[in-house]
Amino acid sequence: MIKFIAEVSSNHNRDLSRSMDFIVAAARSGCSAVKFQLFKIEQLFSPEILERSENHRKRKEWELPLEFVPKLAQRCNELGIEFSCTPFYIDAVAELEPYVAFYKVASYELLWDELLAACAQTGKPVILSTGMATIAEIKHAVKVLQDNGCKAPTLLHCTSAYPTPYAEANLAAIDTIQQATGCDVGWSDHTVEPAVIYRAVHKWNARVIEFHIDLDGKGEEFAAGHCWLPDQIGAVIRDVEKGFVADGNGIKEPVPAELPDRLWRADPSDGLRPLKEIRTQVK
Repeated sequence: MIKFIAEVSSNHNRDLSRSMDFIVAAARSGCSAVKFQLFKIEQLFSPEILERSENHRKRKEWELPLEFVPKLAQRCNELGIEFSCTPFYIDAVAELEPYVAFYKVASYELLWDELLAACAQTGKPVILSTGMATIAEIKHAVKVLQDNGCKAPTLLHCTSAYPTPYAEANLAAIDTIQQATGCDVGWSDHTVEPAVIYRAVHKWNARVIEFHIDLDGKGEEFAAGHCWLPDQIGAVIRDVEKGFVADGNGIKEPVPAELPDRLWRADPSDGLRPLKEIRTQVK
């Protein structure tokens, strides 16, 4: 079974009721987990950036209130879906520890050894996105995680463009990262293309798929073009499982759906259909 993680990001709009609705939507869509982000703008961007960039200062409005976290985790437990949250400052690791099933570290924090170590030292599973990274940087991050107790981190290949053109998904890098690190490697999607997810799963053996979700097109990030709506991703989750069923057992023999037509094959004696043995029985 594929683990689908619904990334709410900043589409919660700082509204608790709306945040709860994301959890319900993710569960109904067939997701295994739903993930939020915990950051404080002053600990996300440098003072120089906040002083010069109004756009970055406005992201203060995207912060998830810390008091939401226990309530969101409880709702996830009620619906049987895992709760996770990305920490963007060191103290967030401890603040989230009682509630998250696993930590997810964003691509932009891959170089931050202290954050990686703090997550690993909790003993909880860690999933790490690898957008923009080189193999050398990824291997270093994996070593930091493993040296601090997370022996089997899960990595997510992604392209950190919002949205990502499907031609730049570079899904073959899933295998490259797996071969270089020995870790399980999934796909963090920013393409909103069903074919990309199907390919990641069925060709490149991705067993964890993360995607950005919005409820209704009214989230802070929806206009950028990298967020799925619940009905869209729900169809993908259902269809991706059909591919595994379609594989069958590999034995080449008539399957039940074919049996009625076997007798309607051309008879080898005259090349006419059906086989002679049933010609007189057909009405």
